[in-house]
Amino acid sequence: MAEPSDQAVKYYTLEEIQKHNHSKSTWLILHHKVYDVTKFLEEHPGGEEVLREQAGGDATENFEDVGHSTDARELSKTYIIGELHPDDRPKITKPTETLITTIDSNSSCFDEQKPSPEK
Repeated sequence: MAEPSDQAVKYYTLEEIQKHNHSKSTWLILHHKVYDVTKFLEEHPGGEEVLREQAGGDATENFEDVGHSTDARELSKTYIIGELHPDDRPKITKPTETLITTIDSNSSCFDEQKPSPEK
């Protein structure tokens, strides 16, 4: 018996997905999987607009921020039509970890520029 291979997976480019950003064809990306949620728009508990705002792009962060139930996650699987092409995955990765910095609240980046106290 043959094992399933990656050839069975339908890949979509980011450019293809971005074309499906309207109410007649609403696609979005969650964890590199492509979903056609067109038929789910009117049923979405959070409203149609929430999905339409994410249409044609990566909705992973917003999906996770909402904290969807296990049932919602299972239901979402029924709308998977393929995966984001591996070559396009870096285009949607947000480098948030490289943008976050911490500063000791007891110090200032301007400490060296402060005039010395007069005596």
